[in-house]
Amino acid sequence: MKTFLIIYGACLLACPLFAGQTRTWSQSDFPEFEKGIVKNLSLRSDGPIGLAPRMRELFDTSSPYLWALAQDSKGNLYAGGGANAKLYRIPPDGKGKVLAESDALEIHAIAVDSKDRVYYATSPDGKVYRIAGNSKPEVFYDPKAKYIWGLAFNSKGELFVATGDEGEIHRVAADGKGKLFFKCDEAHVRSMAIDSADNVIIGTDPGGVVLRVSPSGDGFVLYQMPKKEVTAVAVGRDGVVYAAGVGVKQAGPIAPFPTGAAPVTPVPVTAPGAAVVVARPPAPPSASLAPNAVTGGSEVYRIDPNAGPRRIWNHAQDVVYALAIDAAGRLVVGAGNRGSVVRIESPTVYTVLVTLPAAQVTGLASGRDGHLYAVTGNVGKVYEIGPAVEHEGSIESDVFDAGMHSLWGRLSFEGNLNGGQIAIAARSGNLDQPQKNWSAWSPAVTDPKGARLNSPASRFAQWRAVLTAGGDGRSPELDSVDVAYLPKNVEPHVDEIEATPPNYKFPAPVAMAAAAPQQSLSLPALGKRAAGAGAAVDITGVTPAMQYAKGYAGARWLASDPNGDPLMFTVEIRGVNETAWKLLRDKLAERYYSWDSTAFADGEYRLRITASDAPGNPPAEALTAQTVSDPFLIDNTPPRIAGLTAVRSGARLQVKWHAADALNNVTKAEYSLDGGDWKVASPVTRLSDSLELDYDLTIDAAPGEHTIAVRVVDDFENLAADKVVVKN
Repeated sequence: MKTFLIIYGACLLACPLFAGQTRTWSQSDFPEFEKGIVKNLSLRSDGPIGLAPRMRELFDTSSPYLWALAQDSKGNLYAGGGANAKLYRIPPDGKGKVLAESDALEIHAIAVDSKDRVYYATSPDGKVYRIAGNSKPEVFYDPKAKYIWGLAFNSKGELFVATGDEGEIHRVAADGKGKLFFKCDEAHVRSMAIDSADNVIIGTDPGGVVLRVSPSGDGFVLYQMPKKEVTAVAVGRDGVVYAAGVGVKQAGPIAPFPTGAAPVTPVPVTAPGAAVVVARPPAPPSASLAPNAVTGGSEVYRIDPNAGPRRIWNHAQDVVYALAIDAAGRLVVGAGNRGSVVRIESPTVYTVLVTLPAAQVTGLASGRDGHLYAVTGNVGKVYEIGPAVEHEGSIESDVFDAGMHSLWGRLSFEGNLNGGQIAIAARSGNLDQPQKNWSAWSPAVTDPKGARLNSPASRFAQWRAVLTAGGDGRSPELDSVDVAYLPKNVEPHVDEIEATPPNYKFPAPVAMAAAAPQQSLSLPALGKRAAGAGAAVDITGVTPAMQYAKGYAGARWLASDPNGDPLMFTVEIRGVNETAWKLLRDKLAERYYSWDSTAFADGEYRLRITASDAPGNPPAEALTAQTVSDPFLIDNTPPRIAGLTAVRSGARLQVKWHAADALNNVTKAEYSLDGGDWKVASPVTRLSDSLELDYDLTIDAAPGEHTIAVRVVDDFENLAADKVVVKN
C-alpha cells in the first residue's frame, strides 16, 4: 500500500487539481514528520513512526557538561566532564555520587579494566588516574601531554592513551610503565578505539584523518575526511570502522579524499613511532571546551576494508560527539545541538531514536541487557535508553495551510498496528498558529480506513497521532496520514489586458507547431515591465510569436484563479461611443486572441474579457469575473497626400506636399525619382510627431522629364502614395 501512496502522490504533482475536486493533504516522509512536535516516538528516515525506546534520567550531576562514560562488570556507570573535572559513579539504582575530583579542568576519557578498576584522564596538563574500588585516585601514568582525549584497553590489558597537542599515542602496561607507541603529524589524536585484532583505530584533528595502527605500531591511513576533526570512532563486530567528522577544514595542500565508495589509497608507515605525514597546521581541537563551540555540521562514514569509505549519515547543523555499537551490532550516533540519538539501520536508512532534553549528547556506552547509556552537555546528565519501548507516544503535525477556506473530509492512515493502537484526531482554525480560538480536537480515528472529520471549515488544519503499544510491548508503526479537503471556490481574476501591435496575429492553436513565417514578432512578458528605461524582459513563448497579417488586431491578458482551476474566456468588443458589446470569441482556452479588424470602422474600441472557472467546477458552483480594457485604436485607412508639386530651379527640383491622417501620426515618408530607390524624406519640422506634416525637398535632377513618387505611412502601417511629373 505504501507503493500506491507514493505513486498517488506523484500523480497529484503531475495532474492539476481544481476547486470542484477533492484534494488530499498527505504526510508520509521524514522531513514532514520532523516538523511536528514529537514525544516518545522514533522517526525513521524512510518514513515510519514508532514508539521510542524507553528513556529515563538516571542522574543529574553538578557539571555543566559531561564528556566521557564507561560501565564496569557490575553495571556501575562512570561519567566525567567539566568544567571542574569531577568523576561520578552511578550505580544501577541511579543514586550517583562524586567518586573523585581534581584541580584540572575536564575529564575527556574513562576506561575500566578487567578487574573493574577505573581509569580517567584529565585535561589540560593531562594525567591518567586510577581508582580501585572505593580507594582514593592515584596518578597511574603521566604522558607529559597537554590533552588526553581517549583511553582504551587491548586484549592484553595494555592501556592506550590518545593525546594532544603533539598527536601521540602511549602504551601503558598494567604496572603503570608506559612509553610512546605511535606519533602522527597531527596536533591531536581526538578519538580512539581498538578492534578485535588489537589494532588501534584513531581519528585526528585538524586534518580529519582516520588511521589504523597495528599492534607493532605500523600506521595506515584508512581515510582522510572532508571535515577537520574526527570526534569519534567505533569498530563494529564485523571489523568495519565508523568515524564521525565535524568542523570546517582549513585550506591545505592535500585535498580530502572523495566521498564515494571507491577504495582509498592508503599511506603506509613502516616504522613504529614514525609520523604519518598529513600537511595540516596544528590547531586547538574545536570541541576542547564547551560542547556548543562546534559548528559546521557533521558527517559519519563507514570504512569497509572491502569497499572503501561511504558516507552513511550527515547533518548540516547537528554535531556528532559520540559513536557506539548497540547490543544488536548497529551503530548509534550521539549528537547536538538538538540532543539527538540516532541509530544507523543501513547505509541509507537511519532512525532518530530519542531526543534528549539536554542540547548535546556528548558520550554513549552500550550496556548490559540491551541498555544504551548517554551523557549530555547543557546540562550534564546521565540517561538510560531502552531496550523496552515506551507504552505511549504522540506526534502533533505541523500546521497545514490549505491556502483558502476549505471543507475538511475523511482522515485515514496507513500503518501496522502490531497488536497496539493508532489514534489520530484533527482540528482546524483560521490562525496560522493553533494557540487559541481553534476548534477542539475531533474524535480519534482508530480504523486505518478512516472516518469523516467534524472539524469546521477553515483555512488551516492539524492532526495529532497517539501510538499505544500492544500487550506484548510491540510498537505500532505509522506510515502516512491523509486528510481530504475541498477548497471553497473563489472567482477568477483578469488582471491586465494589453492590445497587441496592429497588423500581427496569433497563430491558431492547432497551427502553433507549424513553421513560423519569415516575418514574426515575439512580445515581451505581460505584466513584467523592466525598471530601466528602454529595458524589456524577453520571455518568448509566454505567448506565441505573432505573424504579420495586415489589418489584424489582437490582445492578450493576464488571468489567474485562486483555486488553480482551468479557465475559459469570452472576448467581446465595443466602440467607445457604443452601448452594446459584440461577441468576438466564446469558450476560448488561450489567454490571447486576434481578429480581422477591417470589418470594423476606424475609431476607438474597448475589449471585455470574461473569465469562467466552469471547466473545473460543477455548473452551479462555477464563477466568472470580467475586466474591460483601456481604449485602443482600429485604423485601416491610409493617410491623405495633398498639394504634391514639383518645380525646377536650375539643376534641382523642389518637391512639396502635405500629409494628414485622421487617427494616427504620420510616421514615415519616402520619395523615388524616376522609379529609383525609395529614400526617406524628413518633414519640415524634422520630427514625425503629428497627424499632419508638411514636406519640402530639394532633389538634384538633370533637365528633362522626371517622375517623382512619394508615399507616407501612419502608425498602423497604412500607406498612401502619389506622384507628380516634371517635363522640363
